[in-house]
Amino acid sequence: MTAAPVRPPVRVALAESVAELPTEGPWAYEPKFDGHRLVLFRGADAGPRGVLLQARSGRTVTGAFPDLVEAARALPEGTVVDGEVVVWTEGRIDFAAVQRRAAATPGRVPELARTLPASYAAFDLLADAGTDLRARAYRERRERLVALLAPLGPPLQPVPMTTDPELAGVWYESLRATGVEGLVIKRLDQAYPSGRRAWLKLRHSDTRDAVVVGFTGGRARPQALVLVLPGDDDPLLSSPLAPAVRARAAELLPAPDGEAGMNAIGFGDITYRTVPPELTVEVRQQATRHRTAAVVRFRGGAE
Repeated sequence: MTAAPVRPPVRVALAESVAELPTEGPWAYEPKFDGHRLVLFRGADAGPRGVLLQARSGRTVTGAFPDLVEAARALPEGTVVDGEVVVWTEGRIDFAAVQRRAAATPGRVPELARTLPASYAAFDLLADAGTDLRARAYRERRERLVALLAPLGPPLQPVPMTTDPELAGVWYESLRATGVEGLVIKRLDQAYPSGRRAWLKLRHSDTRDAVVVGFTGGRARPQALVLVLPGDDDPLLSSPLAPAVRARAAELLPAPDGEAGMNAIGFGDITYRTVPPELTVEVRQQATRHRTAAVVRFRGGAE
């Protein structure tokens, strides 16, 4: 077997928010599929089945997605792909379902793989046939990504891409109903920017959905929520809850998974109780010294 030339953990490329669609320059536009960021490794040093899945944080999460592991075995050895795992429910991206998959205990994994099958939206190719492509232009990486995945089909698929800003604008407006949050914009002549915010992202608003995975304070009067945002598996502590949101949280929070533990959330060690990832909230991210978010409201049937 061939060892992949790019080895885990990989520092993934990141994107900086912009307020309008850039049009001047050699731009590529992709829909922003919000799920669970995964780098997929296929090779001799990628675990017992020759496949390893790495989350954005660098954690290995191979065991959570056996359906993707099996599909990835069809890839040539020495392949490394960057992308997003998503779960579709009634024609929409279901981030809460993705988080249930990511957080499942080993005993629950087979059932969830059957009832909530995952899809992999691939948006970059870091290595192909044993060749490290990170220094190559995005134009070449994209061409090789499409050629690699086209013969395979679902659940491994390249995200759509266009160089036409007018079509990108149509995507931005029309795909919102499917849960696509906006667009990611890359320069066609750009190398893969590991660990840097060198890509751009255009969102529909400054709010986005997050999954509740825990809370601080008492269940009858929670002080803050512990959240997971799309594309990021590191927990995030919300700012203190507004009275109306606190009252709604007290009604909706499920029973804790277990005893509170010490967990690093953004800054310092904060004690919180974990809950099953069943509730989705709308949050507004805040530009402060510490990574945080304000909870606006509960989503879906919990509104």
